[in-house]
Amino acid sequence: MAILEKYRIPLIRDTINAEDLKKLSQWLLENPRLTKGPLTKKFEEEWSRWNGNKYSVFVNSGSSANLLMVYALLAAGKLKNKKAIVPAISWVTTVAPFMQFSLDPLLCDCDEKNLGLNLEHFEKLCREERPAVAILVHVLAHPNHLDQILEICRKYDVILLEDCCEAHGSQYRGKKVGTFGLMGSFSFYFGHHMSTIEGGMVVTDEEELYNVLLSLRSHGWARDLQPEYAKRFKEKYGIDDFRDRYVFYYPGFNLRSADVNAFLGLEQLKRLDEIVQKRFANYLRYKKNLESHCWVQESEGNPLSAFAFGQVADNLLETVALLEKNSIETRPLICGSIGEQPFWIEKYGKQILPNATKIHHHGFYIPCYQDLKEEEIDEVSDLLIKSKKA
Repeated sequence: MAILEKYRIPLIRDTINAEDLKKLSQWLLENPRLTKGPLTKKFEEEWSRWNGNKYSVFVNSGSSANLLMVYALLAAGKLKNKKAIVPAISWVTTVAPFMQFSLDPLLCDCDEKNLGLNLEHFEKLCREERPAVAILVHVLAHPNHLDQILEICRKYDVILLEDCCEAHGSQYRGKKVGTFGLMGSFSFYFGHHMSTIEGGMVVTDEEELYNVLLSLRSHGWARDLQPEYAKRFKEKYGIDDFRDRYVFYYPGFNLRSADVNAFLGLEQLKRLDEIVQKRFANYLRYKKNLESHCWVQESEGNPLSAFAFGQVADNLLETVALLEKNSIETRPLICGSIGEQPFWIEKYGKQILPNATKIHHHGFYIPCYQDLKEEEIDEVSDLLIKSKKA
C-alpha cells in the first residue's frame, strides 16, 4: 500500500502489498458480503490453528480486544475483587479498560531486560493487594518471565491476561504468546506484523468465556453463540422464535470487524511465519552489532518477532537528533511509563517506578520491520555506537 514516507529508513512499512490489493479487488468484483460473515469465521479458525488456541474472536482493533477481555471477566463473574495489576510499560488501552469499568489498577514496574512485569514487584503486589487479575504486555514482542509469573498467579489466585498486540508469533519455551493466560489480545493495525487495515483478535481456550466474548462483541445478543449456549439462554428466559434474534443477554458493544478485513487477514496469515523469522533475524543482527556498546533488550523469545528494537540512552535527545539528521525514524519506547502519563496523573497522581521511569526518560526504539536491509541495520547500529561514544 502506497504511503508518504518522510524518512529514508522509517519505523514501519505496510504489510499489505500489491498482490493483496489485486486479490482484494478481484474478490470485491464478485459482490461478496462485506460485513461480518463466513470469512470472519474462517479467519478466526485459521488464527486459532496458527497461534495454538481453541477459540478466537475477531474484533475491530487491538484496543477493542483489550476492552472486550476485561469486560468479559466482569460479565462472566470471574473477578473475586476489583483490583487489577497493570504494567507500567504498556499502551494506554492496555490500562484504560480497567479504569473505564471502575476497577482499581495497580501499576507494576518493568523488568530491567525484557521490559515486561518485574517479578519482585509483581509478587509484592500480589502478596499485599491480593488482586483478581493481572495483565502483562510482551513489550516489542519480548516474552515476559512467563513460568515465574504463572507460578505467582497460581500462588495468589490471580487471573492472567496477555496483551500480545506487539508480539505475533513470539515463542516462549516452544509455545506462542497468547497461549499462557486465560485470554490474549492481538492487533492487526498498520505497521504491525500483519494488517487487516484495522483489526484485532481475542484468544482463549475456555469455551464458556468464548461464548461470552461472542455475545459481548455483538450487542449482547445470542446470534453468534454455539448452539447449546444459545439454546440455554433461550430456555432460561422463555424466549420465542419471533423475538429470539432481538433479545440481549449482556449489555454488549459493537466491536465487530468485517469480512473485507478478514479477507486481508487470511492473505497475510499465509506469510506471517516468514515475517516472524525476518524480524527475528533483524533483531539478532542488531544485538550482535550493539551488545558490546549499548543496552540491549533481551528475553527468552525464540523466535522473537521483534516489533521494533528497543534502546536506552543517557543522551536521548542527542541520539534522536543524530538519527533524525540521517533520516532514520525513531520514537519513545511505546509511551514510556503509564505512571507519568497525564491520564494516570489526573486520577491517581504521578507514580515513579525506578525501571519504568528510566525507560520513560531515556527509552526509544528503532526500525526492525521485515523489509529492513542488513546494510540499513548496520548503518543504524553504527550511528548508535557513534552517539554512545560522543
